[in-house]
Amino acid sequence: MKFPGSVLVSLVLFAAETATALCLSGAYRAAGDRMWQWLTLLFALLPCVLVQLSLVFIHRDVSRDRPLVLLLHLLQLGPLVRCVEVFYIYFHAGRVEEPYVSITKKRQMPKDGYSEEIEKEVGQAEGKLCTHRSAFSRASVIQAFLGSAPQLTLQLYICVLQQEITAARSIFMVLSLLSIVYGALRCNILAIKIKYDDYDISVKPAAYLCIFMWRSFEIATRVTVLVLFSSVLQIWTLPVVLVNFFGFFFYPWILFWQSKSPFPENIEKALSRVGTTIVLCLLTFLYAGINMFCWSAVQVKLNDPDLINKSQNWYCLTVYYILRFIENAFLLLMWYIYKTDIYLYVCAPLLVLQLLIGYCMAVLFMLVFYQFCHPCKKLFSSSISEGLLSCFKFLCFICKPSKSTTPTNKAGVKSENTDEVQSSSKTIDSQNGNPHQSVSSNA
Repeated sequence: MKFPGSVLVSLVLFAAETATALCLSGAYRAAGDRMWQWLTLLFALLPCVLVQLSLVFIHRDVSRDRPLVLLLHLLQLGPLVRCVEVFYIYFHAGRVEEPYVSITKKRQMPKDGYSEEIEKEVGQAEGKLCTHRSAFSRASVIQAFLGSAPQLTLQLYICVLQQEITAARSIFMVLSLLSIVYGALRCNILAIKIKYDDYDISVKPAAYLCIFMWRSFEIATRVTVLVLFSSVLQIWTLPVVLVNFFGFFFYPWILFWQSKSPFPENIEKALSRVGTTIVLCLLTFLYAGINMFCWSAVQVKLNDPDLINKSQNWYCLTVYYILRFIENAFLLLMWYIYKTDIYLYVCAPLLVLQLLIGYCMAVLFMLVFYQFCHPCKKLFSSSISEGLLSCFKFLCFICKPSKSTTPTNKAGVKSENTDEVQSSSKTIDSQNGNPHQSVSSNA
C-alpha cells in the first residue's frame, strides 16, 4: 500500500500558510494597516471554508451520522482530522482480514503496440485511502488558486508599495508560492488520472520535476507582471482582472449552451437542481481562478459525465500561451511607460527581459514534459511537436491575407501580350524568309 505522502504535504502547507497569514495579519493590525489586515484575513479564511466544504462533499458527511466530524469541519479543523484518519487507516491496514475486496481492471501502457489488461484486488482500506488522496488533491487545488495565489499577489504588492521585504512577509510569500506550485502539480496529476482512468499510470520523478519547474516559472512571472502593472496603473487593474476571470468563467457555460445538451443531473443524487447549479458554478469559479495564473490542465466540459474534456487539444494550449505571452508583454510595456519613482533604482529593460525569458522557460519545461516525460505519451494521437506545428500552420493560414484579383488580371494581360509578341515575331520571320519556318512548311 502506497504511503499517503501527498496528504501529509497538503496538510503541512495548509496549516503553515494559515498560521503565517494569521500572524502577519496581527502584525498589520499592530502597525495600523487595517486594509492589509482584512485582505490578508479574507484570502486566508475564504479558501479554508471552501476546503472544508469540498472535504465534506467528497466524503458525503452530511448524509452520514458523524456530528463530531462536522463540528470539527465548522471549526476549520477538517484537514487535520482527515489526516489523522488517513494515517490510522494506513498503519492498521492488514492487521485485520477484510470481509471482501473489490477487483479493478486496468490496462498497462502499450508496449510494441500491445496493451495488456491486468486485474488488481483493492481492499476497503486501500479504497478509503484512495478517496482521501483524491479529496486532499482537490483541496490543495482550491487552497492554491483561491487563497495562495491572491495572497501572494497581495503580499508582493505590499512589498513594492512599502519598498520593504520583512522576514515574516518573505516566509509567507515562499509558502504561498510553494502552495500554488503544488496545487498546479496536483491539478496536472488529477487531469492525467481522470483522462486515462482505464490505464495503470505511474508518474516518474522526472515528470514531477518538469511540472514543478514549469509551474514555478509560469506562476512566478505571472504574479510579478500583475503586481508591476497594478503598482503603476491601479485604475486599470480591476478591468484586466475582471476580463480575465469572467472570460474563463463563462467559457465552459457558453460551450455548454452551444452544445444544447441536457442539464447534468448525475453529479450527486442527493443534490437538487439548485444544488447542482451551485456546484457547477463553484467548479467554473475554480477553473477561472486557475486560468488567471496558469494553464489549467483540466478543461471543464459541462456536458460530459465526468465534467472534463478528455481529448488532448493542442490548439487550446497553443492559443492560451500565445495570448498570455502577448498579454504579459503588453502589461510590462504599460508598466515600463508609466513606471513611477519607486522604480528609480531598478533596471527596467533588464527586468522586462528577465520576466519574458522566465515565461519562455515555463513554456520550454512544458514542452519537455509533454514530449518526453508525460506518463501517457504513448497514447497521444500526435506528439506535442506535431500538434504545435499543425497549430502554427493553421494560425498562419488564418492570418494570411486573401489573394486579390489584380495579380490574376496582370497575369492574363501578360499572357495576351506574350501571344501578340509571338504572333508578330512569326509574321516578321515569314516576311524575312526564316529558314526554319520554310523547312517546317516543306516538311
